[in-house]
Amino acid sequence: MEFIPNKNFAENHLKNFIEKYILDYSKLRNFDYGPQNRNNISLLSPYISHRVLFEFDVVKDVLGKFPYLKVDKFVQEIFWRVYWKGWLELRPTVWDDFTSSLDNIKTSQGYVEAINANTNIKCFNEWVIELKHYNYLHNHTRMWFASIWIFTLKLPWQLGAAFFLEHLLDGDAASNTLSWKWVAGLQTKGKHYLAKSWNIEKFTFNRFKDIKLNESAEAIIEDRMYELCKLPFSSTEIKNDSLIVFDSDLFIAEYSDNYKNIYFIDIENEYRKIKLSENVINFKKALIQNICRDFSNTKVVNHVEIKNISETIKEFDVVYPFIGENLDYLKKLEQSLQLKLNMIIKKEDLFCWQFSNKGYFNFKSNIPKILGKFIL
Repeated sequence: MEFIPNKNFAENHLKNFIEKYILDYSKLRNFDYGPQNRNNISLLSPYISHRVLFEFDVVKDVLGKFPYLKVDKFVQEIFWRVYWKGWLELRPTVWDDFTSSLDNIKTSQGYVEAINANTNIKCFNEWVIELKHYNYLHNHTRMWFASIWIFTLKLPWQLGAAFFLEHLLDGDAASNTLSWKWVAGLQTKGKHYLAKSWNIEKFTFNRFKDIKLNESAEAIIEDRMYELCKLPFSSTEIKNDSLIVFDSDLFIAEYSDNYKNIYFIDIENEYRKIKLSENVINFKKALIQNICRDFSNTKVVNHVEIKNISETIKEFDVVYPFIGENLDYLKKLEQSLQLKLNMIIKKEDLFCWQFSNKGYFNFKSNIPKILGKFIL
């Protein structure tokens, strides 16, 4: 299992997956055979989460070769990320509450043991080591991991979500935060996910057996209710000649010819609430550099450099970076440097997010409408 921070590698990997493995995806996707045997899943999420591969282009490539009914599970998994982003955009205080809670949670000895693979649960320890080494975990394993963290090790879900963001190459605010809340029973109130020993044994192909877990835990309960908010914008209009881009959306081909300057902001850990591992930071840096080579009007800048640029340029368009650390950073930058920012959001996102006001079943039922508008 290898993730190379290169657009050509990602595109070739997608092509290979479509040609050789996608038709088996539905029946094999829930099995975790270990990091050396990943042909049953796509391994595309580190590229899709940064939009090195654009979700809608991925779906278009897939449906260009196979009918929807043969690849529906894979297409639905691609759209999960779009759905989660929309759900969080409509309820931004969920992210604010998560990040602010990290200031008030004290770490325990159990937490230290967990993040250092020193618990009495063998599979969990191996997953911690795998996560730190490869910066990836199988999606099914992420559910088991979160469940064990919350219900067997009895650790705060927020610390687990932050631990994932620290180490996952594909970590993003929406998918990660809301998936952890779902396992805990907070996303869908009272409906939590409990890892079961038999389930882990079956879907790891008997690599782990006789796992001692809390299989009767109750869902986590909170009083907070999150009301729907209106999206803060509804336009894709280009207004300025300088564009700001973050690692959360590197798909800028449709914009590149419209700008004199395109600045990719590379945020150092010093300016992040959740500090990222060295591997993740380096992956993001390399991805940005690789994308920049495709355009002549781009420049990668750090915090000090964008401050210096802002002394002469006060108005920027911004490829909207979504609710999360990048947007938090941008808001602080906007205020401290007195910038005037015009958010550019993709028409595909705006259209899809109207279906994120409820659960995924509602979104899923509208996938044919989404495909009809942008793909088919």
